[in-house]
Amino acid sequence: MAFENSARSLQYQKDLLAFMDEHVYPAEAVYEEQMLASGDPHFHPPILEELKAEAKKRGLWNLFSPHPEWGPGLTNLEYAPLAEIMGRSAHLAPEACNCAAPDTGNMEVFTLFGTDEHKEKYLKPLLDGTIRSAFAMTEPDVASSDATNIAMTMERDGDEYVLNGRKWFASNAMHKNCKVLIVMGKTDPNASTYMQQSMLVVPMDAPGVRVVRNLPVFGYHDREGHAEITFENVRVPTKDVLAGEGAGFMIGQARLGPGRIHHCMRTVGMAERALELMCKRAESRVTFGKPLSTRGNIRDWIAEARIEIEMVRLLTLKAAWMMDTVGNKEARIEIAAIKVAAPQMALKIIDRAIQVHGAGGVTDDFPLATMYAHMRTLRLADGPDEVHKLTIARQELKKYREG
Repeated sequence: MAFENSARSLQYQKDLLAFMDEHVYPAEAVYEEQMLASGDPHFHPPILEELKAEAKKRGLWNLFSPHPEWGPGLTNLEYAPLAEIMGRSAHLAPEACNCAAPDTGNMEVFTLFGTDEHKEKYLKPLLDGTIRSAFAMTEPDVASSDATNIAMTMERDGDEYVLNGRKWFASNAMHKNCKVLIVMGKTDPNASTYMQQSMLVVPMDAPGVRVVRNLPVFGYHDREGHAEITFENVRVPTKDVLAGEGAGFMIGQARLGPGRIHHCMRTVGMAERALELMCKRAESRVTFGKPLSTRGNIRDWIAEARIEIEMVRLLTLKAAWMMDTVGNKEARIEIAAIKVAAPQMALKIIDRAIQVHGAGGVTDDFPLATMYAHMRTLRLADGPDEVHKLTIARQELKKYREG
């Protein structure tokens, strides 16, 4: 295993760190002011467009894309430290560089499985950052962690599919620029288990698509939103099925592997930011005549945070290296492992940083409370911890059953 940074990754890291220091971190306060003044939790603040323009000018655009025709063509290993840097300001930097979920996964799906029409109508505007997209898979009426439960019907009627069902946690669907959904549903309930589902491309403004509400997360209404959406007799041309009928599971695996590792890379960056805040607070606050940083338990927390960040970073880099060298399928255990380990690690550090900040830590005067809410959600997004542990355990047990 070789985790050395390539020359181009090091250059991108240098350029991205400068962008963060000179533009992104100073923009955080401006962003909060613009959002508060708007009175709309889903407002698209002008500062974001300014950041996007600056990122484009600096060549820090579409860094996630492994396809040279769309971006710099970085490997997963080269992109990992860049995603970590962006994770330090997760509500601004990824979108500023056009590297935000779920668009990154959707752009990959359009690249690999979209028709020429899909690429022209949706992929190119997504790559340009002029529109956003959402992914509609999870349903409120079934346990969606088992995707075979997905119940939305997609019935063939001539040269169209008719969609009926209800989705929720369609992240990004409340974004002002969201124009298209990739929707997973059941096209053939009589097919074999993993051939029953398909994915269709559905415009947000298609007749019968109705956004019911935004779903708050721990009371927070994220700007991009997590929408509950109903589909009532939504007609979609058969040409808008991705990779053919029954390919839903295959596409899901192709999409979710890179998506999970991107989440984990950003998570390491968020943990680093929380540790930085913890250390600065501990150095600056005095209790009973001494700085908090002199207390043994605080020093233990700081030391443990550094150890745990480094462990998760190395596991994430190993997963990225394996994806590059032997493919996503062979790296599935490592991907599952980091998807469990990274959020749990970050939550622990964020929680301790909140404790060091005292009452201020649970307010919006500091980013820690929103970081905690976001990170706790990540233990469910793209599959709950328990499903990933099941995958890992099955593989471990298999070693002793084949002998």
